[in-house]
Amino acid sequence: MIRFILNQKEITTELAPGYLLLDLIRYQQNLTGTKIGCREGDCGACTVLVGVLKNEELIYQSVTSCLMPIGNANGKHIVSIEGVNTEGLNFIQQAFTDEAATQCGFCTPGFIVSLAGFCLDEKTSGCQSAIDSVNGNICRCTGYKSIEKAAAKVAYKMDARQDEDAISYAVANNILPSYFKEIKSRLKELNSETNGQFVTGGKEIKFLAGGTDLYVQQHETMVYASVDLLFDKEELNGTSQKENKCYLGACVTVADLMDSVILQKHFPKLSQFMKLVSSTQIRNMATIAGNFVNASPIGDMTIFFLALDAQLILNDGNSRREIALRDLYKGYKTLAKRGDEFVEKIYFELHDSNTLFNFEKVSKRTHLDIASVNSAITIHVDGNKIINARIAAGGVGPIPFYLINSSAFLTGKTISEEIISELLEIVQLEISPISDARGTESYKRLLLNQLIKAHFIQLFPKLSVENILSV
Repeated sequence: MIRFILNQKEITTELAPGYLLLDLIRYQQNLTGTKIGCREGDCGACTVLVGVLKNEELIYQSVTSCLMPIGNANGKHIVSIEGVNTEGLNFIQQAFTDEAATQCGFCTPGFIVSLAGFCLDEKTSGCQSAIDSVNGNICRCTGYKSIEKAAAKVAYKMDARQDEDAISYAVANNILPSYFKEIKSRLKELNSETNGQFVTGGKEIKFLAGGTDLYVQQHETMVYASVDLLFDKEELNGTSQKENKCYLGACVTVADLMDSVILQKHFPKLSQFMKLVSSTQIRNMATIAGNFVNASPIGDMTIFFLALDAQLILNDGNSRREIALRDLYKGYKTLAKRGDEFVEKIYFELHDSNTLFNFEKVSKRTHLDIASVNSAITIHVDGNKIINARIAAGGVGPIPFYLINSSAFLTGKTISEEIISELLEIVQLEISPISDARGTESYKRLLLNQLIKAHFIQLFPKLSVENILSV
């Protein structure tokens, strides 16, 4: 049995855990305000909120229901557009009306729900945060300026909240209906009766966490597959530090990374890097280990952690073994991992003050897009001398590339424009891009050169930008 609260109603279902939340909402519950758009998590028309109890706090995040298995809704509060309705229009809906921020209306429910999530977030405030909350929602006819104005009106309303908790304030100001004030106690009662773990029968078990790419690639297979749901397992979540190492549970999401105090301390530009990765809704669902085992040659998180020389702990249910992330990839979509193994943890050494890190990405759209080429670098320095370096690049070969020769070349070198020029020659010998929908071979070679130059411009500001660019 899967049990959760959908808006005000408790749902109990025996549908397969891999069945999609979007289809349950529309076809089982006949709530058609949540729209079917791309079914790939790109358009945001199917956005819902997921409320979960964490350390006695009720936390809400926006997700795309077209990629969320109902097993991951177990013990949680799911909010569709119908669940934010009040008597008459709520404040967000009225703001959209006042600013003419809707035209055909197909995408509007997703925008409204995403902004409701912004209003429930205790951590964020301000106009830019409100606009960021709808970065995964696409409008094809109205244009975005009127939507931005509506979001700004919502932000100004929330700025007056001061110390009042978000739910109480939202209810008192007609942003959300009053039943939200009862959800925390209802979830506590529900979770006391729900174990949250599902393994369906069958010989071929599929490990399923966030599923953000798995459902895009294998939609029909996953819906009724025998799955072991990993997403909410406590032992596969959380971020911790032991001495100079950072440990991440395999099901830590991109959003969890952004919120991690440990990572924020050691990566000052972490938020800037992570905002290049997908949309808010997908960052709330996509797991780090999922990105690794998907084995995309341009996986953003894979490239990020390759440059950190991340190590994986694999578990087959009986024993564990460790493998370097760089050794996981044997060929296109071919892993040095058995089918009965799943990633349990990831760990890497944390930066000290003499270690520099940078991540760069180029895609057809600046945000919300798959990379054409991406790259990350870690450099340990003593003054201008490089003690060691690790360079990773995506989109330039059949696997996520750890550039062994290029990284080794930098060891012991003193940073200069001449060294960068020599490095780029080695890089070009090491990669093997192909022409495809994201660019020609020559374009990708040029892009990687430019991204590596960007690394040095960002990390060594005393170097001449003009000289680096002319290399």
